[in-house]
Amino acid sequence: MAMKRRRQSTQQPLWINSSDLPRSPGHPFYVKLNKLLIRHGFDEFVEARYSRFYSDSLGRPSIPPGVDFRMLLVGFFEGIDSERGIAWRCADSLSLRDFLGYDTTERTPDPSTLSVIRQRLDLETHEEVFGWVLDLLAGQNLLKGKTVGVD
Repeated sequence: MAMKRRRQSTQQPLWINSSDLPRSPGHPFYVKLNKLLIRHGFDEFVEARYSRFYSDSLGRPSIPPGVDFRMLLVGFFEGIDSERGIAWRCADSLSLRDFLGYDTTERTPDPSTLSVIRQRLDLETHEEVFGWVLDLLAGQNLLKGKTVGVD
């Protein structure tokens, strides 16, 4: 059998249609998780809890609270402990972009946005939303283990 050699680097095309990008059915866990969150009104729940931390008329519009918390869930489930790492992972993965509701041509939130939102929220609100998600996942048998602890 002949050995195939790695191609020498060549100049890549300057423009690529987003429809030409490879698509996969997505990560099965995140597809199931997203369907579950949507079915149980996750975005409305998070928006109701986060609303007191936002102004109706001041400042530029932020990312939707559901997107922010989904990014935090990615960090939790994948063991990513930095906002920069979470933002990079979400920007790099087509299936996570789909989980967040972003198209391939849209920019995902950057780490500074996650930092501002984290500083704005109180710990009780974060724990309430996180506990709601964990209870939902445990009720649907998507979590393995005997004990669930939130730190």
